[in-house]
Amino acid sequence: MTLKSSSLLAVSVTALLLGACSSNRQARDLAYVERPVEALYNAAADEMDSRDYVSAIELFNEVERQHPYSEWARRSTLMSSYASFRSRRYDDAISTAQRYLSLNPAGQGAPYAYYIIALSYFQQIVDVGRDQKTTELALAALNDVVRRFPNTDYARDATIKIDMVNDQLAGKEMAIGRWYLRRNQHLAAVNRFKTVVDDYDTTSHTAEALHRLVEAYLSLGLRDQAVAAASVLGYNYPDSEWYEDSYDLIENNGSGAQNASSDRTLLQKLTPW
Repeated sequence: MTLKSSSLLAVSVTALLLGACSSNRQARDLAYVERPVEALYNAAADEMDSRDYVSAIELFNEVERQHPYSEWARRSTLMSSYASFRSRRYDDAISTAQRYLSLNPAGQGAPYAYYIIALSYFQQIVDVGRDQKTTELALAALNDVVRRFPNTDYARDATIKIDMVNDQLAGKEMAIGRWYLRRNQHLAAVNRFKTVVDDYDTTSHTAEALHRLVEAYLSLGLRDQAVAAASVLGYNYPDSEWYEDSYDLIENNGSGAQNASSDRTLLQKLTPW
C-alpha cells in the first residue's frame, strides 16, 4: 500500500468516526423530550421502589433539570440524596443534601437533609484501629440534628447514634492507651484513659479506663491517685470485674501495713456497701 493510499484510508476512518460521534450526539439530543413534571417524578419513584437507585437518581436529576424552580425539583433533590445513600454513594448523598440546604436553608425538607448527611457519615465509620476523622464528622452532624430539631424523630434516632459514636471514639482512646501501657509509656497512657473518664463517661469503656488508670498510677508510683481512681470505680461500678482487679492490684502493691490499711479505709468510705 502506498503512502498516499494509507493517508486516504486514515482520512476515511477519521471521517467515519466523526460521523458516528455526530450521529450519537444527534440521537442523544433527539432522545431529550420535555415531560410533565409529575410523570418524571413518578417514574423516578418507581425506580426507587424497584431499587434501581442509579436510574432513580438520573430521573430525579432530570426533574431538576427540566423543572428547576418547581416544588417537585426540591423534592427530587432530597430523593436523589436518599437514593445515593441507599446505593452507598455516601459522598454524593452528602453533597446533594448540602446543595438542597444551600438553596432551601429553611425548607420543609431541611430536617431530612441534615439527617441524611449525619447518616451518611455514620455509615462510613470504620473500626477503632483506623483514623476516626469520619467518626468525628458523624458526631458533629448528629449533634447538629439534635440541636436544630430537638423534638423530632430524627433527633431521637440521632441521640441513640450519638451514644454509639461516643463509644467508638472512647474505644479509640482505649486502644491507644493500652498501646502506651504495654510500652511502659505510662504518662501518655494516663492522658488517654483520663480522656475516656472525663469526656466519654457514659460509654461502656469507663470502668476499664478507671482500672487502667489504677495500673498506670501504680506503675508511676502515684499510689494516692491509684486509690482515688479505684474508689471512683468501686462507687460507680461496684459489681464490675474491673473493680475487683483494681482492688487486688492495690492490695498486692501495698508499701507496708499502714498504707494498706489506709487504702482499705478510703475504699470502704467511697463504696456503697
